[in-house]
Amino acid sequence: MIFLDFEKPLLDLYDQIEKWQRIGKSKSLDVSDRITDIEHQIENTRKNIYKDLNGWQRVQLSRHPERPYTLFYLSQICDKFTELHGDRNFGDDKAIVGGFGSLDGETVMFIGHQKGSNSKTRQYRNFGMPNPEGYRKALRLMKLAEKFDKPIVCFIDTPGAYPGIEAEERGQAEAIARNLFEMSQLKVPILCIVIGEGASGGALGIGLGDKILMLENTWYSVISPESCSSILWRSWEFKEIAAEQLKLTAKDMTGFGIVDGIIEEPDGGAHHDPEKMAQFIKQRIIKELKELKKLDSEERIDLRIDKYANIGEYDFSE
Repeated sequence: MIFLDFEKPLLDLYDQIEKWQRIGKSKSLDVSDRITDIEHQIENTRKNIYKDLNGWQRVQLSRHPERPYTLFYLSQICDKFTELHGDRNFGDDKAIVGGFGSLDGETVMFIGHQKGSNSKTRQYRNFGMPNPEGYRKALRLMKLAEKFDKPIVCFIDTPGAYPGIEAEERGQAEAIARNLFEMSQLKVPILCIVIGEGASGGALGIGLGDKILMLENTWYSVISPESCSSILWRSWEFKEIAAEQLKLTAKDMTGFGIVDGIIEEPDGGAHHDPEKMAQFIKQRIIKELKELKKLDSEERIDLRIDKYANIGEYDFSE
Protein backbone atom coordinates (compact mmCIF):
# COMPACT_ATOMS: atom_id res chain seq x y z
CA MET A 1 0.00 0.00 0.00
CA ILE A 2 1.39 3.37 -1.06
CA PHE A 3 0.58 6.52 0.91
CA LEU A 4 0.79 10.09 -0.35
CA ASP A 5 2.31 12.86 1.77
CA PHE A 6 -1.06 14.14 3.06
CA GLU A 7 -2.03 10.57 4.04
CA LYS A 8 0.72 10.26 6.67
CA PRO A 9 -1.78 9.93 9.58
CA LEU A 10 -3.11 6.80 7.86
CA LEU A 11 0.39 5.38 7.48
CA ASP A 12 0.97 5.76 11.22
CA LEU A 13 -2.24 3.90 12.01
CA TYR A 14 -1.43 1.05 9.62
CA ASP A 15 1.98 0.80 11.26
CA GLN A 16 0.22 0.40 14.62
CA ILE A 17 -1.86 -2.47 13.23
CA GLU A 18 1.29 -4.26 12.04
CA LYS A 19 2.89 -3.67 15.43
CA TRP A 20 -0.06 -5.18 17.33
CA GLN A 21 -0.21 -8.12 14.91
CA ARG A 22 3.44 -8.88 15.64
CA ILE A 23 2.84 -8.62 19.38
CA GLY A 24 -0.17 -10.90 19.21
CA LYS A 25 1.73 -13.49 17.17
CA SER A 26 4.93 -13.46 19.24
CA LYS A 27 3.15 -13.61 22.63
CA SER A 28 0.09 -15.62 21.56
CA LEU A 29 -2.25 -12.83 22.66
CA ASP A 30 -5.71 -11.94 21.36
CA VAL A 31 -5.29 -8.37 20.08
CA SER A 32 -8.36 -8.38 17.82
CA ASP A 33 -10.18 -5.75 19.90
CA ARG A 34 -7.22 -3.39 19.71
CA ILE A 35 -6.90 -3.90 15.94
CA THR A 36 -10.62 -3.32 15.45
CA ASP A 37 -10.33 -0.05 17.37
CA ILE A 38 -7.47 1.10 15.14
CA GLU A 39 -9.41 0.13 12.02
CA HIS A 40 -12.24 2.40 13.16
CA GLN A 41 -9.69 5.17 13.65
CA ILE A 42 -8.43 4.56 10.11
CA GLU A 43 -11.95 4.84 8.71
CA ASN A 44 -12.64 8.11 10.54
CA THR A 45 -9.22 9.56 9.70
CA ARG A 46 -9.66 8.71 6.02
CA LYS A 47 -13.04 10.45 5.92
CA ASN A 48 -11.59 13.56 7.57
CA ILE A 49 -8.65 13.69 5.15
CA TYR A 50 -10.75 13.22 2.01
CA LYS A 51 -13.68 15.48 2.84
CA ASP A 52 -11.83 18.67 1.88
CA LEU A 53 -8.93 18.03 -0.52
CA ASN A 54 -7.27 20.89 -2.37
CA GLY A 55 -6.40 20.97 -6.06
CA TRP A 56 -2.85 19.69 -5.72
CA GLN A 57 -3.92 16.80 -3.51
CA ARG A 58 -6.44 15.71 -6.14
CA VAL A 59 -3.73 15.94 -8.79
CA GLN A 60 -1.60 13.61 -6.64
CA LEU A 61 -4.50 11.17 -6.29
CA SER A 62 -5.11 11.18 -10.05
CA ARG A 63 -1.50 10.00 -10.47
CA HIS A 64 -1.49 7.43 -7.67
CA PRO A 65 0.54 4.42 -8.90
CA GLU A 66 -2.15 2.01 -7.66
CA ARG A 67 -4.99 3.88 -9.37
CA PRO A 68 -6.93 1.69 -11.86
CA TYR A 69 -6.55 2.39 -15.58
CA THR A 70 -8.70 1.84 -18.67
CA LEU A 71 -8.03 -1.87 -19.21
CA PHE A 72 -8.88 -2.67 -15.58
CA TYR A 73 -12.22 -0.88 -15.86
CA LEU A 74 -13.00 -2.66 -19.12
CA SER A 75 -12.27 -6.02 -17.50
CA GLN A 76 -14.76 -5.17 -14.75
CA ILE A 77 -17.62 -3.50 -16.62
CA CYS A 78 -17.67 -5.50 -19.87
CA ASP A 79 -19.04 -9.02 -20.14
CA LYS A 80 -16.67 -9.38 -23.09
CA PHE A 81 -14.11 -7.00 -24.58
CA THR A 82 -12.31 -7.45 -27.91
CA GLU A 83 -9.36 -5.11 -28.39
CA LEU A 84 -8.68 -3.78 -31.89
CA HIS A 85 -5.24 -2.61 -33.00
CA GLY A 86 -3.51 -0.26 -35.42
CA ASP A 87 -4.29 2.90 -37.34
CA ARG A 88 -3.94 1.15 -40.75
CA ASN A 89 -1.33 3.72 -41.65
CA PHE A 90 1.77 3.63 -39.44
CA GLY A 91 1.47 1.38 -36.41
CA ASP A 92 -0.30 0.40 -33.20
CA ASP A 93 0.13 2.96 -30.42
CA LYS A 94 0.06 1.16 -27.06
CA ALA A 95 -0.80 4.37 -25.16
CA ILE A 96 -4.36 4.20 -26.52
CA VAL A 97 -6.46 1.04 -26.38
CA GLY A 98 -9.85 0.43 -27.90
CA GLY A 99 -12.34 -2.11 -29.08
CA PHE A 100 -15.90 -3.39 -28.86
CA GLY A 101 -17.22 -4.43 -25.47
CA SER A 102 -20.50 -5.89 -24.27
CA LEU A 103 -22.12 -3.72 -21.60
CA ASP A 104 -25.41 -4.79 -20.06
CA GLY A 105 -26.36 -6.61 -23.26
CA GLU A 106 -25.35 -3.72 -25.56
CA THR A 107 -22.28 -3.44 -27.78
CA VAL A 108 -20.23 -0.31 -27.09
CA MET A 109 -17.00 1.00 -28.59
CA PHE A 110 -14.58 1.71 -25.75
CA ILE A 111 -11.48 3.85 -26.30
CA GLY A 112 -9.06 5.07 -23.65
CA HIS A 113 -5.58 6.08 -22.62
CA GLN A 114 -3.63 3.30 -20.94
CA LYS A 115 -0.73 3.82 -18.53
CA GLY A 116 1.48 1.10 -17.15
CA SER A 117 1.42 -0.36 -13.65
CA ASN A 118 5.19 -0.92 -13.35
CA SER A 119 8.41 0.33 -14.95
CA LYS A 120 8.31 -2.15 -17.84
CA THR A 121 4.68 -1.58 -18.79
CA ARG A 122 4.98 2.19 -18.32
CA GLN A 123 7.66 2.25 -20.98
CA TYR A 124 5.60 -0.11 -23.16
CA ARG A 125 2.59 2.24 -22.88
CA ASN A 126 4.79 5.36 -23.20
CA PHE A 127 3.43 6.53 -19.84
CA GLY A 128 0.00 7.02 -21.41
CA MET A 129 1.27 9.68 -23.85
CA PRO A 130 -0.07 8.90 -27.34
CA ASN A 131 1.71 9.42 -30.66
CA PRO A 132 -0.27 10.55 -33.74
CA GLU A 133 -0.99 6.94 -34.69
CA GLY A 134 -2.78 6.55 -31.34
CA TYR A 135 -5.24 9.30 -32.18
CA ARG A 136 -5.63 7.97 -35.72
CA LYS A 137 -6.34 4.51 -34.32
CA ALA A 138 -8.95 6.06 -32.03
CA LEU A 139 -10.58 7.83 -34.96
CA ARG A 140 -10.61 4.64 -37.03
CA LEU A 141 -12.43 2.87 -34.20
CA MET A 142 -14.89 5.74 -33.82
CA LYS A 143 -15.71 5.58 -37.52
CA LEU A 144 -16.17 1.82 -37.17
CA ALA A 145 -18.60 2.40 -34.30
CA GLU A 146 -20.51 4.92 -36.39
CA LYS A 147 -20.71 2.45 -39.29
CA PHE A 148 -22.40 -0.14 -37.07
CA ASP A 149 -24.41 2.44 -35.08
CA LYS A 150 -22.73 1.71 -31.74
CA PRO A 151 -22.21 4.30 -28.97
CA ILE A 152 -18.70 5.41 -28.01
CA VAL A 153 -17.24 5.70 -24.50
CA CYS A 154 -13.82 7.33 -24.04
CA PHE A 155 -11.70 7.02 -20.89
CA ILE A 156 -9.30 9.96 -20.50
CA ASP A 157 -6.09 9.57 -18.49
CA THR A 158 -2.95 11.14 -19.92
CA PRO A 159 -0.25 13.63 -18.87
CA GLY A 160 -0.40 14.88 -22.47
CA ALA A 161 0.24 13.87 -26.05
CA TYR A 162 3.80 12.68 -26.65
CA PRO A 163 5.96 15.78 -27.38
CA GLY A 164 8.84 14.01 -29.17
CA ILE A 165 10.28 15.10 -32.50
CA GLU A 166 9.10 11.93 -34.23
CA ALA A 167 5.52 12.60 -33.08
CA GLU A 168 5.68 16.11 -34.54
CA GLU A 169 7.12 14.74 -37.77
CA ARG A 170 4.16 12.37 -38.12
CA GLY A 171 1.63 15.16 -37.53
CA GLN A 172 0.71 15.19 -33.85
CA ALA A 173 -1.24 18.48 -34.01
CA GLU A 174 -3.05 17.49 -37.19
CA ALA A 175 -4.09 14.12 -35.73
CA ILE A 176 -5.61 15.75 -32.64
CA ALA A 177 -7.30 18.49 -34.69
CA ARG A 178 -8.72 15.90 -37.08
CA ASN A 179 -10.21 13.97 -34.16
CA LEU A 180 -11.88 17.10 -32.81
CA PHE A 181 -13.36 17.88 -36.21
CA GLU A 182 -14.61 14.34 -36.80
CA MET A 183 -15.91 13.73 -33.26
CA SER A 184 -18.02 16.87 -33.44
CA GLN A 185 -19.99 15.30 -36.31
CA LEU A 186 -20.22 11.61 -35.43
CA LYS A 187 -23.81 10.41 -35.55
CA VAL A 188 -23.57 8.06 -32.57
CA PRO A 189 -23.62 9.02 -28.86
CA ILE A 190 -20.22 9.91 -27.38
CA LEU A 191 -19.58 9.78 -23.63
CA CYS A 192 -16.19 10.90 -22.27
CA ILE A 193 -15.00 10.15 -18.72
CA VAL A 194 -11.85 11.56 -17.12
CA ILE A 195 -10.56 8.70 -14.95
CA GLY A 196 -7.19 10.22 -14.05
CA GLU A 197 -5.22 13.02 -15.65
CA GLY A 198 -6.80 15.15 -18.35
CA ALA A 199 -3.96 17.21 -19.74
CA SER A 200 -4.10 19.54 -22.71
CA GLY A 201 -4.59 18.34 -26.30
CA GLY A 202 -3.56 14.86 -25.27
CA ALA A 203 -6.89 14.56 -23.46
CA LEU A 204 -8.92 16.53 -26.00
CA GLY A 205 -7.88 14.17 -28.80
CA ILE A 206 -10.49 11.67 -27.52
CA GLY A 207 -12.39 14.11 -25.30
CA LEU A 208 -15.05 15.77 -27.41
CA GLY A 209 -18.43 14.25 -26.62
CA ASP A 210 -22.11 14.74 -25.89
CA LYS A 211 -21.45 14.36 -22.18
CA ILE A 212 -18.19 14.83 -20.25
CA LEU A 213 -17.87 13.30 -16.79
CA MET A 214 -15.02 13.34 -14.29
CA LEU A 215 -14.18 11.03 -11.44
CA GLU A 216 -14.07 12.91 -8.14
CA ASN A 217 -10.27 12.92 -7.74
CA THR A 218 -9.20 13.82 -11.28
CA TRP A 219 -8.16 16.98 -13.08
CA TYR A 220 -8.73 18.52 -16.51
CA SER A 221 -6.66 21.47 -17.73
CA VAL A 222 -4.79 23.01 -20.63
CA ILE A 223 -1.52 22.50 -18.72
CA SER A 224 -0.20 20.56 -15.73
CA PRO A 225 0.52 22.41 -12.46
CA GLU A 226 4.25 21.68 -12.79
CA SER A 227 4.47 23.06 -16.32
CA CYS A 228 2.42 26.10 -15.36
CA SER A 229 4.73 26.73 -12.41
CA SER A 230 7.84 26.41 -14.56
CA ILE A 231 6.50 28.95 -17.07
CA LEU A 232 5.26 31.54 -14.57
CA TRP A 233 7.85 31.16 -11.81
CA ARG A 234 10.72 29.40 -13.62
CA SER A 235 10.50 26.65 -11.04
CA TRP A 236 8.35 23.63 -10.14
CA GLU A 237 8.27 24.74 -6.48
CA PHE A 238 5.01 26.67 -7.01
CA LYS A 239 3.04 23.74 -8.46
CA GLU A 240 0.62 23.72 -5.52
CA ILE A 241 -0.26 27.39 -6.08
CA ALA A 242 -0.58 26.71 -9.82
CA ALA A 243 -2.97 23.82 -9.15
CA GLU A 244 -5.26 26.10 -7.17
CA GLN A 245 -5.14 28.95 -9.69
CA LEU A 246 -5.78 26.68 -12.70
CA LYS A 247 -9.14 25.59 -11.20
CA LEU A 248 -8.68 22.11 -12.63
CA THR A 249 -10.69 19.87 -10.29
CA ALA A 250 -13.96 18.14 -11.15
CA LYS A 251 -15.86 20.59 -8.96
CA ASP A 252 -14.26 23.54 -10.76
CA MET A 253 -14.97 22.09 -14.21
CA THR A 254 -18.63 21.47 -13.47
CA GLY A 255 -18.91 25.00 -12.09
CA PHE A 256 -17.58 26.37 -15.37
CA GLY A 257 -20.04 24.25 -17.36
CA ILE A 258 -17.24 22.43 -19.14
CA VAL A 259 -18.00 19.10 -17.48
CA ASP A 260 -21.51 17.69 -17.12
CA GLY A 261 -21.16 15.63 -13.95
CA ILE A 262 -18.96 14.05 -11.30
CA ILE A 263 -18.71 10.35 -10.46
CA GLU A 264 -17.98 9.95 -6.75
CA GLU A 265 -15.07 7.76 -5.68
CA PRO A 266 -14.95 5.40 -2.69
CA ASP A 267 -13.43 6.82 0.51
CA GLY A 268 -9.69 6.83 -0.03
CA GLY A 269 -9.93 7.24 -3.80
CA ALA A 270 -10.52 4.89 -6.74
CA HIS A 271 -7.41 2.87 -5.93
CA HIS A 272 -8.72 2.07 -2.45
CA ASP A 273 -11.61 0.00 -3.87
CA PRO A 274 -11.15 -0.42 -7.66
CA GLU A 275 -13.96 -2.94 -8.09
CA LYS A 276 -16.45 -0.64 -6.40
CA MET A 277 -15.23 2.27 -8.53
CA ALA A 278 -15.74 0.19 -11.67
CA GLN A 279 -19.36 -0.48 -10.70
CA PHE A 280 -19.96 3.23 -10.12
CA ILE A 281 -18.65 3.94 -13.61
CA LYS A 282 -20.64 1.11 -15.18
CA GLN A 283 -23.95 2.29 -13.76
CA ARG A 284 -23.27 5.88 -14.82
CA ILE A 285 -22.37 4.82 -18.37
CA ILE A 286 -25.60 2.81 -18.69
CA LYS A 287 -27.62 5.75 -17.41
CA GLU A 288 -25.99 8.39 -19.64
CA LEU A 289 -26.10 6.30 -22.83
CA LYS A 290 -29.78 5.55 -22.23
CA GLU A 291 -30.51 9.28 -22.12
CA LEU A 292 -28.35 10.11 -25.15
CA LYS A 293 -29.98 7.43 -27.30
CA LYS A 294 -33.35 9.14 -26.87
CA LEU A 295 -32.14 12.00 -29.09
CA ASP A 296 -32.17 12.02 -32.86
CA SER A 297 -28.63 11.94 -34.33
CA GLU A 298 -28.92 15.37 -35.94
CA GLU A 299 -30.28 16.89 -32.76
CA ARG A 300 -27.47 15.27 -30.79
CA ILE A 301 -24.83 16.72 -33.15
CA ASP A 302 -26.35 20.20 -32.92
CA LEU A 303 -26.36 20.05 -29.13
CA ARG A 304 -22.78 18.75 -29.12
CA ILE A 305 -21.53 21.61 -31.28
CA ASP A 306 -23.48 24.16 -29.26
CA LYS A 307 -22.00 22.79 -26.04
CA TYR A 308 -18.46 23.56 -27.13
CA ALA A 309 -19.32 26.78 -28.92
CA ASN A 310 -20.74 28.19 -25.68
CA ILE A 311 -17.81 27.29 -23.43
CA GLY A 312 -16.08 30.36 -21.99
CA GLU A 313 -17.02 33.98 -21.50
CA TYR A 314 -16.34 36.98 -23.70
CA ASP A 315 -17.27 40.61 -24.17
CA PHE A 316 -17.02 43.23 -26.91
CA SER A 317 -15.21 46.54 -26.58
CA GLU A 318 -15.52 49.48 -28.91
